[in-house]
Amino acid sequence: MKEFELKYGCNPNQKPARIYMESGDELPVKVLNGRPGYINFLDALNSWQLVKELKEAFGIPAAASFKHVSPTSAALGLPLDEKLKRACFVDGVKGLDESPLACAYARARGTDRMCSFGDFVALSDVCDVTTAKLIKREVSDGVIAPGYTDGALEILKAKRNGTYNVVEIDPAYVPEPIERKQVFGVTFEQKRNDCKIDASLFRNVVTKNKDLPESAVRDLIVSLITLKYTQSNSVCYAVDGQAIGVGAGQQSRIHCTRLAGTKADTWFLRQADKPLSLPFKKDLGRPERDNVIDSYINGNETDVTADGVWQNFFTERPEPFTKEEQKAFLASRSGVALGSDAFFPFGDNVERAAMSGVTYVAEPGGSIRDDDVIDTADRHGMVVAFTGIRLFHH
Repeated sequence: MKEFELKYGCNPNQKPARIYMESGDELPVKVLNGRPGYINFLDALNSWQLVKELKEAFGIPAAASFKHVSPTSAALGLPLDEKLKRACFVDGVKGLDESPLACAYARARGTDRMCSFGDFVALSDVCDVTTAKLIKREVSDGVIAPGYTDGALEILKAKRNGTYNVVEIDPAYVPEPIERKQVFGVTFEQKRNDCKIDASLFRNVVTKNKDLPESAVRDLIVSLITLKYTQSNSVCYAVDGQAIGVGAGQQSRIHCTRLAGTKADTWFLRQADKPLSLPFKKDLGRPERDNVIDSYINGNETDVTADGVWQNFFTERPEPFTKEEQKAFLASRSGVALGSDAFFPFGDNVERAAMSGVTYVAEPGGSIRDDDVIDTADRHGMVVAFTGIRLFHH
């Protein structure tokens, strides 16, 4: 397949639209089912790079959930404890513990379930039946992987009344070193961002605390690889081998840190006893539960515990999850890693990160206020490494 005609571009009025290789070579992808669109392929090709790089860095399966050309989360295929299984709605799933790929997907999809609604999934390894069954249950636009078992492909082809987008990519494909794109008729050209993200980036520890355990190195690598494929400005919180809060596309660094921190807080709070024990009505679907849990924790548009409201979602009225209870629960969190795609210009980013249990930070350094950032981190006992590498992505 040397080109693929798309239904339309970013929007329905943008026709014609296609993907093709300027070299005239075959495309490195095959569409096994469905008809992916322009944004689908942007998500697919960005997310594939992310999971491929995670797999190369750690040697274990990885998965990502992408939405509008940024990851909602990315995760390694590590086992889930019972509370995390419940928070991710995968408790009782047969075969989960035997499939690292399914564990990676459960983590990636389960991190920010509201933002993952209608996502594109990337898998680093051949999709197995267990992973396909998990994907089938969720509202999703498509999946990209280096292959599918016969059973997994049969399951995915039946999803969304047979229209689910299933894309296979050649895992050996390596793009040309120079990449180009057009904006307003002007062609931009640059070298691909092929910088390698590994433990060597964390040698320059600038804080008094220099204790950087292997688990923190792992999580910092996960956060930076995630940022490499996230629309900038961006900040990523990570722990336990997965991105737990991604703040993407903000003009201000502190807004990135706040957004990602709020998502990380919600991820932690979903695993608290009160949200895990909400007495949902049996006929309430997972997307509706996601919205209710978010409102229960964050108190956004609706007080779901209010009289006349709770009856729509629960079999009995749940106790409110007070801000004092949440603050106490979050105060027990620590050991979180945080990566930033550019330097922190002020210490306020470190202050906000500390509120979400951040202990380890990786950022490029180079701000005229680096001393302020370092001093703030020292007050919180954090470890900060200056990587010297910026990771802007547009």
